[in-house]
Amino acid sequence: MTLVLHEYARSGNCYKIRLTAAHLGLALERREYDIMTGETRTPAFLEGVNANGRIPVLQVGDRFLPESNAACHYLADGSALVPADPFDHADMLRWMFWEQYNHEPNVATLRFWYGWIGEDNFSDVQRAMLPGKRAAGQAALQLMEAHLAAHDWFAAGSFTLADIALYAYTHVCEDGGFRLGDYPHVQTWLARVAAQPGHVTIGA
Repeated sequence: MTLVLHEYARSGNCYKIRLTAAHLGLALERREYDIMTGETRTPAFLEGVNANGRIPVLQVGDRFLPESNAACHYLADGSALVPADPFDHADMLRWMFWEQYNHEPNVATLRFWYGWIGEDNFSDVQRAMLPGKRAAGQAALQLMEAHLAAHDWFAAGSFTLADIALYAYTHVCEDGGFRLGDYPHVQTWLARVAAQPGHVTIGA
């Protein structure tokens, strides 16, 4: 069955799916949308791909699966990237949920603001939100640092989707003004993830 990734290639959420597929040896057909010009807000996209107007979306045949971590789970289900033990499986999902709730809204948002909008163009609302986003992103990275001080991986003692989900935006967090040098165990883990067979870079 043909797998099509509807994406914006520079997005970490889209990268997660490509990285998962690469580790599994799965081929993806890629369709690029420019989020800066509203290509995911057109009637054709909203009616035919995702009514929520967002990417990534994984198309499986004639069915469409939005949300990056759900798409990663679909691709990896039954593989070594998803623990077989029920508790370990749930613990992997715990980190993936946490990534979308605590990590991505802060670390990824600041990367987008600085890299795509530009600090000189921040709105008054963004400037007001900046200290809170910064503090929450630092707290997320510090929580990762504390976990990785005692563990090589995030769940099940092995490389899983939890690591892929968290790698995507953590490895480019300095684009948002965070300092990886403050988190040495995170840096070591990033190198460990990048050394896994099948790894591809965000720009590949």
